[in-house]
Amino acid sequence: MRDESFSTDRRAIIKGAAAGAALLAPGIAMAAPRKDQAAIAKAVDAGYDASVARIQDWIRNPSIAAEKHRMEEGADHMAKLALDAGFQKARKVPTDGAPAVFATLDAGAKKWVGVYFMYDVKQYDPAEWTSPPLEARIVDRPGVGKVIVGRGATNQKGPEATFLAALHAFKASGRKLPVNLVLIAEGEEEMASPHFHQAIADPEVFAALKKTVGIFIPTAGQSPTGQAAITLGAKGAVEFELVSDSASWGRGPATDIHSSQFARVDSPAWRLVQALNTLMAADGHTPAVEGWFEHVKPLTTRQKALVAEMARTSSEEDANKALGVKHWINDEDWQTSIERLLSQPTINIQGLTGGYMGPGGKTVLPHRTAAKIELRLVPDMTKEDSVAKLKAHLAKKGFPDIEVNVTGGYGPNQTSEDTSFIKAQQAVLTRAGVPYSIIPRNAGSWPGVVFTAAPLSLPASQFGIGRGAGAHAPNEYFVIESSNPKVAGLKQATMAYVDYLYEIAAQA
Repeated sequence: MRDESFSTDRRAIIKGAAAGAALLAPGIAMAAPRKDQAAIAKAVDAGYDASVARIQDWIRNPSIAAEKHRMEEGADHMAKLALDAGFQKARKVPTDGAPAVFATLDAGAKKWVGVYFMYDVKQYDPAEWTSPPLEARIVDRPGVGKVIVGRGATNQKGPEATFLAALHAFKASGRKLPVNLVLIAEGEEEMASPHFHQAIADPEVFAALKKTVGIFIPTAGQSPTGQAAITLGAKGAVEFELVSDSASWGRGPATDIHSSQFARVDSPAWRLVQALNTLMAADGHTPAVEGWFEHVKPLTTRQKALVAEMARTSSEEDANKALGVKHWINDEDWQTSIERLLSQPTINIQGLTGGYMGPGGKTVLPHRTAAKIELRLVPDMTKEDSVAKLKAHLAKKGFPDIEVNVTGGYGPNQTSEDTSFIKAQQAVLTRAGVPYSIIPRNAGSWPGVVFTAAPLSLPASQFGIGRGAGAHAPNEYFVIESSNPKVAGLKQATMAYVDYLYEIAAQA
C-alpha cells in the first residue's frame, strides 16, 4: 500500500533523502503552513540553550522508584515541566506506589493526542561513570558529537524534554498547536510499572485518554547510520524474586551457620538452584514451564517480511560489537536471530543473591537465597497467566515452598501498521528523507498495553529521531549537537515532533 504520505518503499525514501528536503538540513519540509514553519523553527533555534538546560536540570533531579528516592519531588518537577511547556492543567494522580502526573493542553483543535512520559530513572553506581551521573556534563564524544552524559539522559529525559522543547517553540512563536494533548507520566516504569494501571483508571485520566487518536512515547530513535525505527509494539515484562528460605521450606538453618554443617543440614541455596534448573530446557534458553507457549502468537507473514527487511538494512557486525557477543543461540543466522529476538518469550535470571560474596571465603551455609527473575512476554501472553503457570510449574516439580514475589509487570502491546497514527510517522520520516525500518515489536518493554488493550483499545507507539545510548548502563548520553550528518541533533529532533503533530492533525 502506498500514497504520497504513506511509503515503505526504500527507493522512494532514499530518493527523498537525495532531494535534500530533510529535517537534518536548515530548510525543513513540514506539514505546517510555511509561515508557521518558519516562526516555529526560529523559536526552536532561539530556545536551544534553554532546551539544553532543561534536560540538564531534569537529570540533576532524579527519582529512583526501586529505592523510593524523591518520588514526590519527581512528580512535582514533572508537573512543573508540563505547565511551563503550555499545559493548562497538571496534577498528581495518587497510586499505591509513586504518583503519576496527568496534564492537558486544549488548543481548540479537532483531535486529541496522548503522550506517555516516565519521570523515574534506573539506579547507578558513580564509580562506573567517567563523569558524575547527576552532573549532566556536556562532553564531545568522538564520532558522535556534543552529548549530555547523565542517568536518564536518553531513557527518557532527553527525548521527553525534546518534545517539551517543541511545545515551548509553539508558545514562543505565538502559534497554536494543531492538536490537543493529554499527558500521562508515571514514576515506576523502571520497576515494571506495578501501579500505572491505577493512574489510568482515574476517571478524569481515562476520559481524557479515551478522546485521543493514540498515544506515543518520545524516543531518540536513530541508529549511528541515521536509520530510524517505527515500532508497532513491544514485549511485556514481569519482574519478581524467587526466594528459597528455610522458614518457608521448613528445612535448613534458621540463620546462616558454619558451612561444615552442610554434611547434615539442608541448603536453601541448593534448593533454589534446583528449582531454577527446572525452568529451562537442557539447551539453556528454551523455557520449560508447562504451557509456556500455549498463547504465543507466531509472527505473521507480514511481520516476517519486516524482519527480513530489518536484517537486510542493518549490520550484524555492529550488533555483535555493541553487545559484545560472537555467536547467536544455536549459531543461527542474522535474520533468524532477529526473528527469535522479537518472537520468543523468555525467562531471564537478572541476578542471584544470598550468603557471602565478599573477598575470600566465609564458610557459611546460607539460610536464604534469592534470584531476580524477569519474564519477557509476546502476544497473546498475559502477566497473570504467565505468573500462574510458573507457580504451578514449581509446585508440580516439588518446589511449592519457593516464594514468588512479583514486584511489577504487564503484558505485550501491539498496534496495526495501517492506523493513521503510524501513517503519520511514516509521512514525517519520508518527507524528512530519513530512512526507516518498521519493526513488528520492540524486544524491550514499556507499559503500552494499558493503552492498546480494552477498554481504551488505542494505537500506541514510539516516535522520535536523534540519538542516545547507554540506557541502564554507565555513561548514558543524549546527543544535542550531532557531528554525523545522518543523525539529528536536538534542534532537528525538536522540529520532527512539531511536524509529527501537524501530520497527525492532517491525517484522515
